[in-house]
Amino acid sequence: MTRPKKSLGQHWLTDQTARATIIATANLKAGETALEIGPGEGFLTTALLETGARVIAVEKDDRLIDFLQTKFTDAIKNRRLTLIHDDIMKVQSSKLKIKNNNYKLIANIPYYLTGQIIRQFLTAANQPETMTLMLQKEVAQRIVAKDGKESLLSISVKCYGLPHYIRTVPRGAFRPTPKVDSAILQIDNISRDRFIKNKITETEFFALLHRGFAAKRKMLRAKLGLTNEELASCGVASTARAENLTTDQWFCLAKQKSVPRP
Repeated sequence: MTRPKKSLGQHWLTDQTARATIIATANLKAGETALEIGPGEGFLTTALLETGARVIAVEKDDRLIDFLQTKFTDAIKNRRLTLIHDDIMKVQSSKLKIKNNNYKLIANIPYYLTGQIIRQFLTAANQPETMTLMLQKEVAQRIVAKDGKESLLSISVKCYGLPHYIRTVPRGAFRPTPKVDSAILQIDNISRDRFIKNKITETEFFALLHRGFAAKRKMLRAKLGLTNEELASCGVASTARAENLTTDQWFCLAKQKSVPRP
């Protein structure tokens, strides 16, 4: 049994109920492709392979490669499992051999890499069809805006897909036990359709979004340089703050900013 590395943020899932929920949520079918980040000792990998899907597992930890190659010898030989020894934050997409909207990202990700991984794959040239992620409970709640207040993180996810809070996973479901509870988050319908439909570039949209949330308690009108009429045309009150706006309203405001003024 390998000892998890604290430096890599390793907290390996050991709970079978949580694993079954991940598999059911991902709705992975035979013949589909699953990309797993950090398979660890292969607890989740085993269940992914049992669906009949093709699995690509990226593992950074040198100590685990021989173990995984031995454990999954047959699956590797039959090309149902491709094991890649690399850092998911640095690996070339060509090495993964994935196609746009033709794979599902399924992973128990290190807490400290959550934002980077979500951003990396939502903005990738080859986006996943869906993401099924185990992450810190508080972060999952922020992404779905459970308290009714949007954030830079929640809008950054919702402009690409639909996030769903599936269930809380207690800290005791992992080895070693983390200090906080986790949650399973599903992001469906991932695409760039909203940017295309609104004729807004990602650069334009995020520039506006960052300006809006730079001082999120302040009113948007002055910060964004928009008139009351322009705000009203997007259904936004003149006294609104960044956390009060929906994703559609942000796209509407981005269109207002992109239209040249007379």
